[in-house]
Amino acid sequence: MAHQERIGRRRLVVGAHYGTRDFIVQRATAVIMAVYTLALVLYAVFVPSLDFESWRAFFSFTVGALPLGQLLATVAFLSLAWHAWVGVRDIWMDYARNDGLRLFLQVLTIMWLVAAVVFFAQILWSL
Repeated sequence: MAHQERIGRRRLVVGAHYGTRDFIVQRATAVIMAVYTLALVLYAVFVPSLDFESWRAFFSFTVGALPLGQLLATVAFLSLAWHAWVGVRDIWMDYARNDGLRLFLQVLTIMWLVAAVVFFAQILWSL
């Protein structure tokens, strides 16, 4: 195997394991979203009337003093945001060749995702 040397203080960006964390995050967040979606579908199938109060009960049920419905919904939405960030960031890295444009698109994506999370939290935690 050829020996690769370091140039200055910069590390070489070739080798294994640079995308492992993103791969694991994509799979873990997908599992969380799939389980939560299954819970939503089962709730929609087995609850006789899907009105505002029944949905409110789904999202605000508690176990003891723990607001479990809100916590699970928050975990699912944060998983959705993280999953979206990894996917969209990879799209920008692959197809936006200009560094300035790529940075602009990534910042815009972060701002949109943060705004979505804040809006979600504001609605869910006001129940």
